[in-house]
Amino acid sequence: MAQKPIAMEQLKQILQLKNDGISIREIARRVHISRNSVRKYLSRFDAGTDNLSDKQLADEAYNNEQLQTNTERKLQLLEHFRYAESELAKTGVTRLLLWNEYLLKNPGGYGYSQYCDQFKSYLKHKDVSMHLEYNAADIMMVDFAGKKQYYVDISTGERIECEVFVGILPFSGLIFCQAVLSQKTPDFAACINAMLRFYAGVPATILCDNLKTAVIRSDRYEPVFTDLCYQLSEHYSTTFSAARPYSPKDKAMVEQAVRIVYAHVYAPLRTCEFTSLKSLNEAMHQQLLLLNNKPYKDTVYSRLYFYEQQERSLLKLLPPQPFAPKKVTVLTVQRNYHVQLREDCLYYSVPYQYVGKKVKVLYDSRVVEVYYEHSRIAVHIRKPHGKAYTTIAEHMPPHHRHMHEIKGFNKEDLLKQAERIGVNTLKAASLILENSIYIEQNYKSCFGMLMLQKRYGIPRLEAACGRALQGSRINYTMIKNILERGLDKQLCLLEQQSPLPTHENIRGKDNYQ
Repeated sequence: MAQKPIAMEQLKQILQLKNDGISIREIARRVHISRNSVRKYLSRFDAGTDNLSDKQLADEAYNNEQLQTNTERKLQLLEHFRYAESELAKTGVTRLLLWNEYLLKNPGGYGYSQYCDQFKSYLKHKDVSMHLEYNAADIMMVDFAGKKQYYVDISTGERIECEVFVGILPFSGLIFCQAVLSQKTPDFAACINAMLRFYAGVPATILCDNLKTAVIRSDRYEPVFTDLCYQLSEHYSTTFSAARPYSPKDKAMVEQAVRIVYAHVYAPLRTCEFTSLKSLNEAMHQQLLLLNNKPYKDTVYSRLYFYEQQERSLLKLLPPQPFAPKKVTVLTVQRNYHVQLREDCLYYSVPYQYVGKKVKVLYDSRVVEVYYEHSRIAVHIRKPHGKAYTTIAEHMPPHHRHMHEIKGFNKEDLLKQAERIGVNTLKAASLILENSIYIEQNYKSCFGMLMLQKRYGIPRLEAACGRALQGSRINYTMIKNILERGLDKQLCLLEQQSPLPTHENIRGKDNYQ
């Protein structure tokens, strides 16, 4: 067996003592090594050591002490490892198979145990990890645990398996978990709601795995999310992000959180039996509180402490109402600028410019929203019972809106408009509204009379109404003819003339009885 080399510090002491003129016997005594070893090391520095670095000293001193490595054999092994690294990922390929292939090409190669040890070291130095720093309230990671929990249905004795949703704030390390029946849309939305209520705030980004409920198409750079994620993002004013496919290190914190949940939530409950999902979640919540209050190793500070002190105040505020998933459907805008929800056979209007366009309709029990190319073009309060058509006037073309305004007038509205014009116009409007038993026709006549102000002005309309009131009947056509012929102006001239003088030959109405 080769003699173990002395330490670099001892070597430097030997050389220093030699330079000071100390004898070999005394050097051996002071450094606690044999005289032969002192002579051997000194014989390797005949040229002096004044300008040598530590590496150069080591190269000179330990040249014969280290095990001689077959450089060529080492290079052959490294070249083989570059090939074996990619081959190991293929189905059925093992280290033993690769070692046998290596020996076929290199008969004097390493044994299997040394081969595996060297291969492990090679892979370890190739697959290094980067420490990531997280900012408070910046990101929240979520995932479903691989191992499931369960409860027993007491009516049938059936064991019902449950998915476990896990979330973590990487900055403080605060962990959340909840059992649900599936990973489907309603359960995923319920988990997000419960998690954000637990954290009492919203982060800037929620990072998830490429589960089908959240991601339609996974991609390294531009994943396509489901409508549910876009709805959640809008409701909570946050952003969803997805880890790269087959890259669990992108969400390493939540991967670690899952393992922590196994140890601190699953394990303590392994002997318990639950008869409902609610009782299971209550027990998990109790263990979760203990976990988040447990101090980190060698400190007095817990996950909850860092969350309360440094992260909670930086989270965005929660909206007043929890998120409720909306149903989504794509419809074509009909010629009457409405879309029909087939569930209740009711119609909702959109701006008439979108007739014939494909639009996306999001709806729940409270509201109906219509989107065209990611822009919301209409929103309605949903009324499952009532009129078949829900129409907003602004969605109608101008001529339809005009007819709608006429049809929608009532007596009180028309009289208020007439009163703003003048006393004569108010009297004229009252008489027109009482002209016939066809109320809607009276409304149209009165509205048409009031609209004459736009063409002739308010003073002339008031004068025309005053002249028309001198007759026995009044209607829209009469007032229109007065304005067209300028007779309202003649009335003004008559009013300006001096009154007729009284005379005894002028007979009054009493003479015609």
